[in-house]
Amino acid sequence: MKKLIFKITLLFTIGTIGQTNHLIKTDYGTIHYKIYGQGSPILIINGGPGMNCEGFSSLAKLLNDDYMVILYDQRGTGKSKLNSLNSNTLNMDLLVEDIEVLRKHLKINKWAVLGHSFGGFLAQHYASKHSNNLTGMILSGSGGIDMDIFTYLGANFHIRQSAQEKDSLNYWRNKIKKGDTTYLAKYKVGRFRAPLYLYGDKYIEKVAHRLTQGKPEISKLIFQDLHEKNYNWKNAMSKLETPVLIIQGRQDMVGSGTAYKAHNVYKNSRLIFLNECGHYGWLEQEERYITEIKSFVKNLN
Repeated sequence: MKKLIFKITLLFTIGTIGQTNHLIKTDYGTIHYKIYGQGSPILIINGGPGMNCEGFSSLAKLLNDDYMVILYDQRGTGKSKLNSLNSNTLNMDLLVEDIEVLRKHLKINKWAVLGHSFGGFLAQHYASKHSNNLTGMILSGSGGIDMDIFTYLGANFHIRQSAQEKDSLNYWRNKIKKGDTTYLAKYKVGRFRAPLYLYGDKYIEKVAHRLTQGKPEISKLIFQDLHEKNYNWKNAMSKLETPVLIIQGRQDMVGSGTAYKAHNVYKNSRLIFLNECGHYGWLEQEERYITEIKSFVKNLN
């Protein structure tokens, strides 16, 4: 693959109490990022693909008393704009390049990265290319070490839904396929999907609204890249010396086997399961989730 060279300039900076927003202009568009707090840097790579970082602001705020937490919108999402959108401008390799652009721009030598869900895929892809830039890696409800998660989810994702709930979900999905672009249609799809991500019902509305933010055109291109290249990080990650924390809800839809499989690959990893917890540990088991992450990052330093 031809070496990519990025021209980068700082476009603007907006400051708020405990948080700063920035936009970097590149030759292909922009990269938007936010910084919370001060201290050792942690980059949060949000899930999706095709979703912005806004849903992770609450997680950043839970960590920013002790660390500098960096959120960013992956290319084509949120305020990170792409001049054109196609397979030549959006794939896993380019998402990794963006992370390096951000690290260099911030003049960070090494950082810890926290990849949640799809962000776990991206974190591992980044580690496979830039392990020397990591102090540690956190895989939170991650998709795993390879593409096997898609087979697992295909068989198990809807297992907790009743026939009526599946019908309702399909009804609203079909409305969107037929051209319904209203927020109501997106919300209804999110509302019927949200319980699948959670152990309890306390955060259904929060997750439902988060799920409305996805960009199908972004998801399609990334999933296309994932399946065409059949990514498998087992070999690269088996050589990784960097400490790894694998943290996952015991009732997470990705399945405990996904976490065990990754844990068995990493030579320097710790596996934590959170009971009575689905896909979002910082929502359903906030205290334990944050305690484990802070303890892990503290020991890196």
